[in-house]
Amino acid sequence: MNIGTDDKLLISVRGLSKYFPVRRGILRRDVGAIRAVDDVSFDLHRGETLGLVGESGSGKSTVARVLLALDEPSAGEVIFDGDDLAGLTPEELRLRRRQMQFIFQDPYASLNPRLRVGGAIREPLDIHGLGTPREREARVAELLTLVGLDATHAARFPHEFSGGQRQRIGIARALATSPALIVADEPISALDVSIQAQIVNLLADLKAELGLTYLFIGHDLAMVRHLSDRVAVMYLGRIVEIGECDAVLHTPGHPYTQALIAAMPSTARATSRWPALRGEIPDPANPPTGCHFHTRCPFATDLCRHERPGLRNMRSEGPEHGVACHHAESIGEANQKGDTLL
Repeated sequence: MNIGTDDKLLISVRGLSKYFPVRRGILRRDVGAIRAVDDVSFDLHRGETLGLVGESGSGKSTVARVLLALDEPSAGEVIFDGDDLAGLTPEELRLRRRQMQFIFQDPYASLNPRLRVGGAIREPLDIHGLGTPREREARVAELLTLVGLDATHAARFPHEFSGGQRQRIGIARALATSPALIVADEPISALDVSIQAQIVNLLADLKAELGLTYLFIGHDLAMVRHLSDRVAVMYLGRIVEIGECDAVLHTPGHPYTQALIAAMPSTARATSRWPALRGEIPDPANPPTGCHFHTRCPFATDLCRHERPGLRNMRSEGPEHGVACHHAESIGEANQKGDTLL
């Protein structure tokens, strides 16, 4: 069902939650739930790259899977180009899948070792019945060239390629159906540092050439900043800060964002006034009350322990910069003065 959107909006996520049941005992009864994603909302516009960052276990990959309808949401909605994905029939959803594709984290596990590279790239075209057999072969050759490989590589098997080359093959496969949205789930984390920049630059070039829209999930804030227009910071299933990339990374308003930036080796000296992250991420099956971050936050008060902060815009004018923190204003003022608040 099409509910109507503006022409520039590709994805609208509202109140998205995903809970996984915890079962125990002989009868496998439900005794709780893992709150992988808890009331997440954001928009993604055509031609934009939204970076999604946070520690392992913060819910980034679960957001990606629900966004692509690989997992059903427990609550909320995902509107893709005007269509509520939950309301589509299986055939309608299958047609929508042409327009949204996935780049996986592990380039070694994402390719079938028994399938030649040409067959792996051609598979989406075969599944959706796009083009004649000759046109599909031509498309495979075109895609290999587009990602910086030789068309003759189509006849080789995955084990004949390096990790970086395999990820290029994975990117070519994701582009096969000419999608509007690419979800890249930490596509460089399994690669050598010397190769990571090449893959990020390739993604940037493809975005400019093909007009792609990315949801880019990553840990390396430097790489996220290089590719992204906006960035959203997740902690324990919730978005705690979202805004333009430079604004979030230069003047972060949430203590968790500050801690992530302070942990970057290349900027540790420049951000030493921000407190280091302490402790471990809490159990998502039993999250803290109020602000989920209060158990690790140096600024936490009783208000933080009992009341959940909502995302508030920290700018009176210009692009929105949302921060979910009760003390965002005082932290923002300290940022401008270079103080530490400690």
